[in-house]
Amino acid sequence: MTELGRGFGPSHLQVKWGWFVGIGILLLICGAVALVNLIAATVVSVYYVGMLMVIGGILSIAHGFQVKGWESAILWALGGALYVLAGVFAFLNPILASAALTLMLAAALIVTGVVRVIVGLRMKGVSGSGWIVFAGVVTALAGVVIAIGWPVNSLWILGAFLAIDLLMQGWSLLFLGLALRRAGG
Repeated sequence: MTELGRGFGPSHLQVKWGWFVGIGILLLICGAVALVNLIAATVVSVYYVGMLMVIGGILSIAHGFQVKGWESAILWALGGALYVLAGVFAFLNPILASAALTLMLAAALIVTGVVRVIVGLRMKGVSGSGWIVFAGVVTALAGVVIAIGWPVNSLWILGAFLAIDLLMQGWSLLFLGLALRRAGG
């Protein structure tokens, strides 16, 4: 077994099946709470992104002090400062930040969907390439739907994505844990 695969074999995981079930249930509960209050979940999502931006900005500023040449140092520090300011803005005005993030999400989904369609069409004749085109169309349509509903949907769309992700992760870990329990005898 390769070094990368150590600790991930079925026998190692079977012993921990209860953890998978427990974490899965906890994530399902968190997902349900987020689903019940999508606006609060959206604000939490914005705070999370804002926190990451502040941390990334501080690290970028610190890196700027390590770079040789004052021109490069200033650029790194300036970029870091902009990240910190954007992160602080997200904390000070999470509703406006959610509108900006929702619009960026819509644009990213549209672009990603179009790219997938192009890739799928270029794979013409390859078995399963139609699924790539289908996935691209669905992704692009999701982006268009989000863009059409913007800015009103920015109050809940990020929270819905968070809730769905928590629910999916919870279900997958719960069922993985139950499968590992059954496999362990």
